[in-house]
Amino acid sequence: MKRIAVLGSTGSIGRQTLQVIENRREEFKIVALTARENDALMLEQIRQHKPALAALLDKGSAKRLRDSLETDTGTAVLDGEDGIIKCVTESDCDMVVNGMVGMAGLIPTLKALETGKNIALANKETLVAGGQLVMDLAAKKGLSIIPIDSEHSAIFQCIGSTPVSQVKRLLLTASGGPFRGKTRTQLKSVTPSEALKHPNWRMGKKISIDSATLMNKGLEVIEARWLFSLDADRIEVVIHPQSIVHSMVEMVDGAVLAQLGNPDMRIPIQYALTYPERKPSGLPRYNPVLAGSLEFLSPDTENFPALKLAYQALEAGGTMAVVLNGANEVAVDLFLRGAISFNSIPAVVEWVMEKHNNHKNPCLEDIIYWDIWSRQQAAAMVERDGEKYWHLQ
Repeated sequence: MKRIAVLGSTGSIGRQTLQVIENRREEFKIVALTARENDALMLEQIRQHKPALAALLDKGSAKRLRDSLETDTGTAVLDGEDGIIKCVTESDCDMVVNGMVGMAGLIPTLKALETGKNIALANKETLVAGGQLVMDLAAKKGLSIIPIDSEHSAIFQCIGSTPVSQVKRLLLTASGGPFRGKTRTQLKSVTPSEALKHPNWRMGKKISIDSATLMNKGLEVIEARWLFSLDADRIEVVIHPQSIVHSMVEMVDGAVLAQLGNPDMRIPIQYALTYPERKPSGLPRYNPVLAGSLEFLSPDTENFPALKLAYQALEAGGTMAVVLNGANEVAVDLFLRGAISFNSIPAVVEWVMEKHNNHKNPCLEDIIYWDIWSRQQAAAMVERDGEKYWHLQ
């Protein structure tokens, strides 16, 4: 039986991971759960899975959870960043599913690797900000990082044991989000509720907004660079509105391998958990006749410049991707709170990137410093010049 710790268990990936495990309880056991502040849902999850450890980042939420939890569950409830780390390092898990949101997922990933845990990774910011550190540590420890994101899982499955030297390029597919085909003028007035309505996937708020701006795909390009050891000029993005082809790999001989399936995250989640085996999922099967035609288009980086900014950050290297990510997290939060317009999200990110003095070969302390710096710069710029950016075309 494989013992699993789920980070971000109350989020979209976390909830679907628990659904997969619930259907295969003879193969998996939950030994630790963590979340930010949703103590009500965490309580339900603890009652169902009875992990040895649970942690909530918010200490007030953790206290409510302790007060509500029955004594016979046998679950110790921890709090704060230290509590989340202990769920990784002090549980007897074999694998950590990292479904956390944002930069917060980096240190738990490093701690998990340091203590000999394999990673099923859905937190793309881990590799965006700390790709070199994470991949070097995994290689040193002889541990696996198996991607959960549907696009990277598709590439992982298509490449298999093929040497990188035989891979010509990666083709990351993107749905185009809810605003595909719109101009910057049309995008100027879109609301958070409209941006959250992804046409194909049910996801958390942050990733849904990133998908609408195409920043999510930019972050995935950076993530793919580290997962598969390919330079930026060998990673391309293709808009595929149906989200059936999850990504493609072109080999040096011209053959193109693709992984197809219904847009359901439980498929790549289960594959990450059972790898290298495949097991029946019980999920609806893909029917190519009923699915209809499949379209492929070039991304529109003029009206959706976030993708272009991610490529620029990847080319620059160093801490530029850290700054891209930190500024974007702040900008997305500001948009969700109605403080800036949709078009202002990439504008804020670009402004902070232009101000950044790139730091090559960063250590963890450098990454943390520039992450904080980028967030402070983004928040200060909007506070000082918010009216200007609200009206950006």
